[in-house]
Amino acid sequence: MSLNGDGIDSVKAFDLPAGIRMNGQYVKEPRVALVKWQSTWSDKFHQVYVNGRYAGSTLDSLQRQLLVPVPTSSECGVRIEVFAVDSEYADTDFSSELDPPSVDNGRVKITLLRSQNLPMDASAEIYFDNSTGQIDYENPITKAPIQIWPARQDKAGFAMSQFGLSDFGWDSAAAVGFGKGSFGYGQLGLDADTIEWTSPILPSGTYKFGIKIRDASGRQSTGSKTGPITVTPAARPAEGLSISSFDKQTNQLVLNIENNA
Repeated sequence: MSLNGDGIDSVKAFDLPAGIRMNGQYVKEPRVALVKWQSTWSDKFHQVYVNGRYAGSTLDSLQRQLLVPVPTSSECGVRIEVFAVDSEYADTDFSSELDPPSVDNGRVKITLLRSQNLPMDASAEIYFDNSTGQIDYENPITKAPIQIWPARQDKAGFAMSQFGLSDFGWDSAAAVGFGKGSFGYGQLGLDADTIEWTSPILPSGTYKFGIKIRDASGRQSTGSKTGPITVTPAARPAEGLSISSFDKQTNQLVLNIENNA
């Protein structure tokens, strides 16, 4: 990895106004932030990443601040990171090497093996306990049954499937499997395919989920359930912060929340 986060601290971001109205209030959008930091590196350039995406690079090894655009959404926090890089990589985007930002805050992802042993007309329903400890198998949380077969990723050969949805080769030659699907979940072939389902946004709590498979004749399997899953959504960012006081002796900063709507 070419990014180096060691020796960089005191990263601060300052929201800059886009203009001033006649009444003295400032225009918040479009949002641009001035990012400042301290670094022990004197022979490297620095890059700034916003929510895991490349936002810009310094022009020399002594620069310790950069203007970057930041998202305008107030529903989630903005992650700003600063890294040192060698001068020859100053303009190289290394975002693929960073951990992806947290998405689907307060959601649970269920992964189901789409095994070849499942009936061709099978469908799946997912249930949960609504944090009560007892899964309610009468009311699925899925809006509609999940169709196991057919699927768009079942690629077939020339004239064996719908034109434009398959490859020119043997039947299932390009199907998800070894090297293309979820390696380690099934056999080294077609049985390595998985289905992923993401829940709606859930409040903080501990949940259990269950799944049942139904075939074309209406027969339903027994429920397969997960263990307890703890959901802890991130707090909504506060808006309109102002400094109430700062004690130099204790190095304590007191902030005032002007608008918490």
